[in-house]
Amino acid sequence: MNEASVDMLLQLETLMIAGNYASRSIQAYVREVRFFAEHYPDLSPQAWTELHVSEYMRYLKMTLGSSYSKHKMVAQSIAFFFRHVLKKPFDSMSKLYPRREFKLPVVLSEEEIKKLLESTNSLKQRAIIELFYSSGLRLEELQYLKMTDIEASKNRIRVNNGKGRKQRFTILSQQCLKTLRTYFLAEEIKPKVYLFEGQIPGQVMNSRSIQHAVKMVYEKAGLAHKERKVHALRHSFATHMLDNGMDIFTIKELLGHSKIETTMGYLHLQTSKRNALVSPLDTLYKPKNEIELISTVSSVLNG
Repeated sequence: MNEASVDMLLQLETLMIAGNYASRSIQAYVREVRFFAEHYPDLSPQAWTELHVSEYMRYLKMTLGSSYSKHKMVAQSIAFFFRHVLKKPFDSMSKLYPRREFKLPVVLSEEEIKKLLESTNSLKQRAIIELFYSSGLRLEELQYLKMTDIEASKNRIRVNNGKGRKQRFTILSQQCLKTLRTYFLAEEIKPKVYLFEGQIPGQVMNSRSIQHAVKMVYEKAGLAHKERKVHALRHSFATHMLDNGMDIFTIKELLGHSKIETTMGYLHLQTSKRNALVSPLDTLYKPKNEIELISTVSSVLNG
């Protein structure tokens, strides 16, 4: 990578820090632009064109087999760099995305959640699992959760490190609150600032350490085959809330989604309604009196 590219990367990092972007966003954008610069080591950033970007995206897809999310991150990072550092227009970002494959989120059943909780080896592990599942937190949100963010008297958790720097509140489970209190009392070295701290008091627990702790519980519970283990707990929170009758708009606010369309995806997973469905083939062969009974009950329930 040439000297001009190094200077431009420093400008990108400085600009994003000054703009108060999240640390993970800064790291991701700088990383992806650096990879792009390394792909064209003899070119100065001022010589980059959208054609170079298209060729790089083709390389990612055809040679490396990169995913949709990787392509999207690369496109967003380079577009930001073009517009705000190079001061060049970049209008084809969305055209660079591959077609997205729709995949249903991984959701655990209530029985599997119980298995996880019964498989924890420590109070800290149990508190982490319970928080993810009972409040629908993202990984970074739990990582930066401070003790002062637990508002026990109001049965809520204040989330300050939400996606897009958005603050919100989510629910606090009374069962989880009991676990948190027991965990805090049992810890020999008490957390000073954050709910879960690493080796250095007052510093956040490493995100990989949190993921590893969750992974160990999954393995002990016999659920190692589940994908996106931490995020599956957030998906399970949303889906089980829907099953328990919570409206989709409230769930949107609890999860911190910007768009209702994102939350609507959980409707595909709602088991309470899906389990009540009857195939027309089964209806075809039901005794006539049973069909009439179902129709009568339905009419009564719907007024």
